[in-house]
Amino acid sequence: MRTEFTPEQLQDPGTARANEILRACVHCGFCTATCPTYQVLGDELDSPRGRIYLIKDMLENERVPDEKTVTHIDRCLSCLACMTTCPSGVHYMHLVDHARAYINDNYRRSWDDRALRWILAHLIPYPTRFRLALFAARLVRPIRRVIPDPRLRAMIAMVPRRLPTPSRNDTPQTFPAQARPAKPRDKAQQKTPIRRVALLTGCAQKALNTDINDATIRLLTRLGVEVVIPEGEGCCGSLTHHMGKEGLAHASAARNIRAWSREMDGDGLDAIVINTSGCGTTIKDYGHMFRNDPLAGDAARVAAIAMDVTEVLSQLDLTTSAPEPLRVGYHAACSLQHGQQIKDAPKTLLKNAGFEVVSPADSHLCCGSAGTYNLMQPQISVQLRDRKVATLAAIEPDVIAAGNIGCMMQIGQGNPTPIVHTVELLDWATGGPKPAALKTP
Repeated sequence: MRTEFTPEQLQDPGTARANEILRACVHCGFCTATCPTYQVLGDELDSPRGRIYLIKDMLENERVPDEKTVTHIDRCLSCLACMTTCPSGVHYMHLVDHARAYINDNYRRSWDDRALRWILAHLIPYPTRFRLALFAARLVRPIRRVIPDPRLRAMIAMVPRRLPTPSRNDTPQTFPAQARPAKPRDKAQQKTPIRRVALLTGCAQKALNTDINDATIRLLTRLGVEVVIPEGEGCCGSLTHHMGKEGLAHASAARNIRAWSREMDGDGLDAIVINTSGCGTTIKDYGHMFRNDPLAGDAARVAAIAMDVTEVLSQLDLTTSAPEPLRVGYHAACSLQHGQQIKDAPKTLLKNAGFEVVSPADSHLCCGSAGTYNLMQPQISVQLRDRKVATLAAIEPDVIAAGNIGCMMQIGQGNPTPIVHTVELLDWATGGPKPAALKTP
């Protein structure tokens, strides 16, 4: 794609990066075939190619974003299926993130939109605040149908009927390995066995489902890995990052970078383990986010050892035997299959554990969760959720496994099939407790 940025405009690192990405696009349209919003809405401007044109026009002319441009960019899920499909290697993620930051700085949203975004940015990344908000929302649940704003109704509908008590495992501490360090299956996989890792305990996940971190810690320590919960780590920054609030996002990320760097410089870390794939995609991009920051070196070090939990488990000697013959419907989170290009590892681990693993049709399409998308764009999100639930039901699974808490909450709405995190099944298969979702009420 031809661009016409001036030399002065290209002095800005964000604009310079956007120019590189725009020039890589050849208008082929392959992205439209895998874009969920284009599939649902059928509007070219709700496809990656259409949004690229809008972003190019906005940035080149340095204009105040108009409502049309903002509407179509807001509708983007950032599922990144377009990046998997694109034959030209267009890095759409960096482009749309820059566009959102530009919109955040230059567009005046309506008061109710500003208020809702402020609430989300100042509640969800903070587990204690978020937990209190969830309890308050439960009190409003009986009258949610009379609330006029569909976004607020969606927020209340997402509140689980039961909230777990906080887990002591999520506080800063070290969990010693329970066995000798596990060896990789072959030297080509890994030169040095993983012996010590930091675990990102997350923010929303700690309030919504404490079983995931508990299962991760049990599983890793059982395999001979020391797990540390570092002092000072917290929200990865992805929620505010995708809202265009760069200041808040970078502040959250910087705290993590400093916390993990202290561990790396102290007793050392072989990996930073992430069991929420949306967070993993962002953390692996810290090097880019901080490329012009004094923390650039540490950010790059952190990003280099950030790993999804299934990547770590694939490098360990995971000998398992399924306690029960279950048919597992595997839901591939977009942030895992498209954002991190991890597609086979979760399914292989589950198959090796003795489970029957099946995938739904159109597994590349988003379930509609996408961070806070299901709260900000509930109408589109519900259509995508219903499509995903239908394709999962068609394969008749005994249980659904996923690697992202947002997907689990989204798919779990109105879906009678139990849904668990992949690590919960693997923990169970290696001697851990049966996942709570599989227990008879």
